[in-house]
Amino acid sequence: MNNLIILGGSGIGMIACSIANDFGNYNIIGFLNDVLPVGTEIGKYNKIPVIGTTNDLKKYLTDESILFFIAYVGMQNEGEVFKKVESFNIPSYRYATLIHPSAIIPKGFCKIGNGVMMAPLSQLSPDTTIEDNCILLPNSFVGHDSTLRRFAHVASNAVVGANVEVGRGVHIGTNATIREKVKIGDFSLIGSGSVVLNDVEPNTIVVGNPAKLLREK
Repeated sequence: MNNLIILGGSGIGMIACSIANDFGNYNIIGFLNDVLPVGTEIGKYNKIPVIGTTNDLKKYLTDESILFFIAYVGMQNEGEVFKKVESFNIPSYRYATLIHPSAIIPKGFCKIGNGVMMAPLSQLSPDTTIEDNCILLPNSFVGHDSTLRRFAHVASNAVVGANVEVGRGVHIGTNATIREKVKIGDFSLIGSGSVVLNDVEPNTIVVGNPAKLLREK
């Protein structure tokens, strides 16, 4: 039985809890949350307590029986969130990788890092690379020979085409589609339902069909 602490809260945090619970070999200790008071219970039905803030992380790192999952989605401040995550100095082997049994992964044909979450019915094609701390939500798809760099997020029903490079901390919104051979720059945000036909510069927000620059961050 592995002890598990989630950094975050409701939403992605509770999805991570539900997948970890399905495994049956995780004891979920609670959340580290920098907003809610200690003792707050997160979740409507299966309630998980807030046990501290990220300032308490160091004391939990001393216990090798504890694994961690980072349930952050930065949205418009991905760069800041990424720096915060790096400042935690959590060793890669201490990240819990949470892959739902219904996720589709060609065995032996993909590389998946530590601390990755793949929600129900998310799918990879052969020769995909998923770096540490990436999150794929339900029904998301990543095409062959594509790469998600560290801390990239692919929301529900989003499609990443073949030979695509998705940069660090990128958020791809619900129902978005990324054309093959496109490069998405670090910390950019792809709006929900957008269709991306061309490369996206780092630290930008693109929306629409076809996707166009909304603004720089």
